[in-house]
Amino acid sequence: MAQHTTVDDLPKGGFRQCMAWVHTWAGLSFGWLLFFMFVTGTAGYFDTEIDRWMQPELPPAPIGHNVHESASVLLNKAREEAPGAEQWLFTLPVDRNEPYAQLFWRGANTEAGASAERGERLVDLNTGETLQARETGGGQKLYQMHWLLHYTSRAYTDWIVATATLFMFVALITGVIIHRKIFKDFFTFRPRKGQRSWLDAHNVLSVTTLPFQLMITYSGLIFLGFSYMPLIVAANYGADGAGRTEFYGEVFSTPGLTEPAEKSASLIPLTTLIDQAESRWGEGRIRRIDVRHPGDANARIVVSENIDQTIASGAGRLVFDGVSGELLHNAPSASSPAKGVRDAFLGLHEGLFAPPVVRWLYFISGLLGTGMVGTGLILWAVKRRQNAERKRGSAPLGVVLVEKLNVGTVVGLPVGVAAYFWANRLLPVDLATRASWEAHAMFLTWLVMLVHAAIRPRQRAWTEQLVVAALAFSALPILNALTTDRHLVQSLTTGDWVFAGFDLTVLAIGVPLGATAWRMHRAQRKRRIAEESQPSQTQRANLSLGET
Repeated sequence: MAQHTTVDDLPKGGFRQCMAWVHTWAGLSFGWLLFFMFVTGTAGYFDTEIDRWMQPELPPAPIGHNVHESASVLLNKAREEAPGAEQWLFTLPVDRNEPYAQLFWRGANTEAGASAERGERLVDLNTGETLQARETGGGQKLYQMHWLLHYTSRAYTDWIVATATLFMFVALITGVIIHRKIFKDFFTFRPRKGQRSWLDAHNVLSVTTLPFQLMITYSGLIFLGFSYMPLIVAANYGADGAGRTEFYGEVFSTPGLTEPAEKSASLIPLTTLIDQAESRWGEGRIRRIDVRHPGDANARIVVSENIDQTIASGAGRLVFDGVSGELLHNAPSASSPAKGVRDAFLGLHEGLFAPPVVRWLYFISGLLGTGMVGTGLILWAVKRRQNAERKRGSAPLGVVLVEKLNVGTVVGLPVGVAAYFWANRLLPVDLATRASWEAHAMFLTWLVMLVHAAIRPRQRAWTEQLVVAALAFSALPILNALTTDRHLVQSLTTGDWVFAGFDLTVLAIGVPLGATAWRMHRAQRKRRIAEESQPSQTQRANLSLGET
């Protein structure tokens, strides 16, 4: 980028001025990546609801189904689909985080009749049949994008995301330092004032969500702590891969697991173990049943507790002998105070514990945080364009490039997210690698919007992309009605608030985008008329001569 830093950009004066310089460049350096992380991470707070919208073939979720009956159905399904497997994992439909009964297995014997060596099924608990639905990345794919970055190898993403998160944390701290009148700024907004308006908007969004942003950023750093502070592990376990594996095994692995004895033995009825777990945790508190080496003398059954009523992300586990039913280990959610603190911060970051009202607060805070990052990027460009035009008559290439990236990202990325949903409804249901093509549609659309921003005049690019974004989101309920029988009226009539909530939310996003596009169009039109109505310098000079 040309002219990254000018003399005017360098810090002058005291401590607060230096912090302002750090704040500006910490925010800009990773601004577009942080915007991407905020958009996809915020969508992740309703990942399960997005999953269900993107698989309209699925019936209403059977949350609260009897755990004994659910476990029996899943066990029979596992014996049918995956005989001789190394592991059966049963997920029970206990809450919105796990709305459907699910069977996962690995290491199955296809020669013994297994449908695949490794597989996953959603199971209808009433019939025991597999629930058939289109392949999709769903909300989980969107959520994972904010830390996996989709196309990038995990070997790099942890470092990239960790660095971006650290810069975000620095930007938040320095932002607090430089705002002496932080509470006054919160109540100040002056519209139609150019740079001043963008600064006011940035301040309001920042102050409104400051506690949330500090929590989400600091907990994100804790999430990635083992990546950018590897020497802590290396000092105690060694720097090689074996030492790191040993560390993760001691801290995170389930205790009491062992290798198979290669000797057949009958699996104990799950009912007995379920009763023991519920006597400790309470009825309906079992989330998963993990069966290791079923049919072997060294079989182990791990029963995991539901975490919807606790902030900590770690779940309590009971480890049973799969043959005798003896309780071998009672592993608490936090094996140490340090891990307990870590799990609490991770739980706050993920928000899996959140009831509906709190989940909406998470989502709205995420949207406001997205706006905070976006207005910060725009403010940088507006300020430097005004200064450059006042001094030089035109903006330097670096400012122009930032402006183009701002349009293509601040508006273009949400258009890409809308395209992700459009692809779910428009791609053939039987398309191979369908989930991958949904993601491809998102990033290809984003690329098109970046190209559009690069070739169009700045003001028109904003308006045109806002129009596209408004149409892309507002038309999603219509697309849903045309391609499925679960349209908005039907959802409201039947009380299906997952589908109704999705349709109403995208409308709530699309309509303000359309209103913003209309206001920008009117403002540009008034400006153009005003400019055309004023005589040019040459015309004014000729007029003056004529009058003389």
